[in-house]
Amino acid sequence: MPITVTPCSIDGLFEITPKVFGDNRGYFFECYSERDFFDAGLKMKFVQDNQSMSKKGVLRGLHFQKKHPQGKLVRSISGKVYDVAVDLRNGSPTFGKYHGVILDSELQNQFYISEGFAHGFYVLSDSAVFAYKCTDYYHPEDEGGILWNDPVIGIDWKKLLDGAEPILSQKDTVQPVFDSSKKYFDLNGVWSN
Repeated sequence: MPITVTPCSIDGLFEITPKVFGDNRGYFFECYSERDFFDAGLKMKFVQDNQSMSKKGVLRGLHFQKKHPQGKLVRSISGKVYDVAVDLRNGSPTFGKYHGVILDSELQNQFYISEGFAHGFYVLSDSAVFAYKCTDYYHPEDEGGILWNDPVIGIDWKKLLDGAEPILSQKDTVQPVFDSSKKYFDLNGVWSN
């Protein structure tokens, strides 16, 4: 099979590693094939591709959409990032927990995040070009977020930051904290409020 799909410690998250064909000219790989994903049990439909470039130390997140939740297939086209998904599905045994993956353009690994998760990443290399396929369109009026350093979720950014402050957008400095009594998404990733 041209891809290896590894379920992560939280249901609904998968690390995907493609088969890369390399020689003295460079390399080639299929970064997405619907057939291969379907054969692996990942039957999502993508409607939008996004790309960003960020310099070292940039932290983006933790973001989600409410009534238009997005499943995301994310990867670093150039550079290395620490990518994080937070389970916001009420009733999930891992509600409020996170899982992180280092996405590295040299490994060409990818991370699939189902609907019902908040998402963010931190740039580890001098810069990173980050790409993601989404299962729903971007709706700016539908954005939600959680503070990047929420103490309840407890993402261990400190080991990555090495004493530095992350570079954040204004929006990401004022996101609300995680509230374990709040209804976020149901187990199918549908907004509960």
